[in-house]
Amino acid sequence: MLCEKCKKNMATTHIRSVVNGIVSEKNLCAACATEEGYNDIGHNSLASMLASMFHEAPSRSLASQTRCSVCNSTFDDIASTGKVGCANCYKTFYTELLPYLKRVHGSTKHAGKVPCRAPLMVKPEKETIEDLRLELNRLVSEEKYEEAAVLRDKIRGMEANNNE
Repeated sequence: MLCEKCKKNMATTHIRSVVNGIVSEKNLCAACATEEGYNDIGHNSLASMLASMFHEAPSRSLASQTRCSVCNSTFDDIASTGKVGCANCYKTFYTELLPYLKRVHGSTKHAGKVPCRAPLMVKPEKETIEDLRLELNRLVSEEKYEEAAVLRDKIRGMEANNNE
């Protein structure tokens, strides 16, 4: 896609804005994006925003001395860059990160999100015979024989359809 401004270079910056319910989109090359003042958008500005949120913390003397056993990061490293070193850092610095995650995301549980361009309804994955057999074994071990019998019949029906 060509830049909408110069119409010469390939567009590398895509800007979508909503003002008073009106959606506008711009597709610009790097030079035109810089010229229009969009050169500071990206992970660097996000990192600086997150880092500024971490610097509001009260004294972190114990957390400052603690290091992640995998990547050797300290909480001060995370606070200065705004980036967590590795997945283990979430466990190591759980108590320090929790208030910031709540503030940034509004919650500490991932609720998921469906993009506005996605179809209205997502079809569930098709059940596989292997998944049903695992569920059948679980029901039998829990001694829920009536439910297990219904599932057994469903598996037999699926196997019959596959053999035809």
